[in-house]
Amino acid sequence: MSGKKNTKKRGRPKLPKGEAKGRIVPVRFSEAELKAFAKAAKQSEQNTLSAWIRHTLNEAANATLV
Repeated sequence: MSGKKNTKKRGRPKLPKGEAKGRIVPVRFSEAELKAFAKAAKQSEQNTLSAWIRHTLNEAANATLV
């Protein structure tokens, strides 16, 4: 039998064009920093730690531009 099976691809489906984030920037945090960031993210309106980090960095960058 040489027929190919028609199986679904595994993993997360691709996001529509323009919705994906640009680049990944590797960064390391100590365990204490990560716990503090996770706690702050949980107490804010951000849904995820990544969203909280992006929001916080954007605010800091915008504050330095003023």
